[in-house]
Amino acid sequence: MKKVLIAGFDVFGDNPLNPALEAIKLLESQQLEGAEIRVCKVPVTRYESIDTVISAIEAHKPDVVLTVGLAAGRSAITPERVAINIDDFRIADNKGNQPIDVQIVSDGPDAYFSTLPIKAITQRVQERGIPCQVSNSAGTFVCNHLFYGVQHYLRNSHIKHGFIISFIT
Repeated sequence: MKKVLIAGFDVFGDNPLNPALEAIKLLESQQLEGAEIRVCKVPVTRYESIDTVISAIEAHKPDVVLTVGLAAGRSAITPERVAINIDDFRIADNKGNQPIDVQIVSDGPDAYFSTLPIKAITQRVQERGIPCQVSNSAGTFVCNHLFYGVQHYLRNSHIKHGFIISFIT
């Protein structure tokens, strides 16, 4: 049976909850279409986010990793195409980190592409009447940081990974 790890961010700032995290918590230990689901809560912090997901990957040994975030300004679910090697936080993370124009991995490539079939995912979500579109930028905050860092960790692995941003209506 395939294993899927879904990692979602914890609450951020003054928000009492993160709807994306609450949604994926409902999937913990479920079996969907022949896949066993595991869930990981990710801190909204520059340094701990990647390490948390890597630890969960090593513990659960998934075939697929899906990292999810939240963007209040978006009007659709957005599977992300590319993660860029830059942290440029316009606001501080939950630990007060606010890097400006700093590489995530000093000797890493400029970008990594999702290894998930983002166009097929988009089509399937749209077929269910849910707004969804491919995005070419996960921004430069902790979402992109995590997307890039996990892609870098999995760069020589058979494990598929991608990042999806959800939205609030």
